[in-house]
Amino acid sequence: MSKIAAAVGFGLGFALILGLVIVVPAPAQDIAGIEDCTKTSGLDKRTGCLQSNVNFLQQLLTKSTLDARQRLNAANGEIAALRNEIVTLKSTVASLQASVEQLRAAQKAPPPKVPDNKAPDNKAPDKKPEAK
Repeated sequence: MSKIAAAVGFGLGFALILGLVIVVPAPAQDIAGIEDCTKTSGLDKRTGCLQSNVNFLQQLLTKSTLDARQRLNAANGEIAALRNEIVTLKSTVASLQASVEQLRAAQKAPPPKVPDNKAPDNKAPDKKPEAK
């Protein structure tokens, strides 16, 4: 089964490279790492050249995929950290709002009254003369 997939992949890659060589008016040398297989004589050399281009493109695609995956994982990690920070900030804001409400309620409440039995005493305390 894997030989079939490899053959299909090779055929698809071969067709893709061949299509690029035929359709693209610019020479293949404009892409770094791609060989210009149109000037190669002989079917074996041309097939080898095209296979080399396919291998190069597969390696480039693999490298690009891994790089994109790493950047995506880093972005997902950053998103998770930012979400945690948002949750923390929301809880902080909620506690601060509760504190503000408590302070407003305390401000609106009338001040506590001094009970009548604790009226201020203007008398000086009695002093006993000291014995000598």
